[in-house]
Amino acid sequence: MPELPEVETVVRGLQPLLLGQRLGQVIARRPDLRWPLPPDLGQRLTGATVTGLKRRAKYGLMETDRGDTLIFHLGMSGRFHQLTGAPGTHDHVLFVTQQGTLAYNDHRRFGSMHLTPTPEVAAHPLIAPIGPEPLSDAFSGPWLQARAAGRFTSIKALLLDQHTVAGIGNIYACEALFEAGINPVRMAGAIAPKRLDRLVDVIKATLDRAIAAGGSTLRDHAQVSGDLGYFQHSFRVYGRAGEPCPGCGAPVRRRVQQGRSTFHCPACQR
Repeated sequence: MPELPEVETVVRGLQPLLLGQRLGQVIARRPDLRWPLPPDLGQRLTGATVTGLKRRAKYGLMETDRGDTLIFHLGMSGRFHQLTGAPGTHDHVLFVTQQGTLAYNDHRRFGSMHLTPTPEVAAHPLIAPIGPEPLSDAFSGPWLQARAAGRFTSIKALLLDQHTVAGIGNIYACEALFEAGINPVRMAGAIAPKRLDRLVDVIKATLDRAIAAGGSTLRDHAQVSGDLGYFQHSFRVYGRAGEPCPGCGAPVRRRVQQGRSTFHCPACQR
């Protein structure tokens, strides 16, 4: 599933194509994705001008001058692309502007779209429970320390908890914990404050590098331009089980935590 860098890359790719543009037509070519689409999606968005394109955690937010915001999630395989001909089978939602037609394509249909009044976005059930953005000042050493205090859960599970911090998924949790030298199964409440301070700094740096690289393309992610992300070529441990650790040369190990693959170096991460 796309994580924060992939969604940020998509939102940035949409901005020059949609920001300030009037939506001449919005066409839902099927009634549902993961959940039913708003039945009045086309009616409420057709004729509206896009006034903002932002990201919150793993969600994209498309604001309009009609006071509505489209909240979209890419699911496992969702992507936006510019049509050069007739829409394909999996081009489920079309956004027509003077610059052309953007299609939302999702062959697995795990993505979603919701419409909500812009002033109510922060209170939307999908958005309200989410923790601070990891690249914001709100996500800090003291914040993570407070969330970890007294917790018996693993540090990796804590980072994947969207109430703790927004948008970090399996890939970037593994990579950041390696860079910080912290064992992913270590109990969060037992990690020294200074190490958590460093972990916060490493998370921010890792996400910044991933965004600059266009995210990671492991299966379906592609930028709006059609280009693939290439941060996967910089992975230090993720997906590298059995390969030598770039720090010490010991084999990278894979283990399963909460049904997810965790990759780490048992020698470098304590």
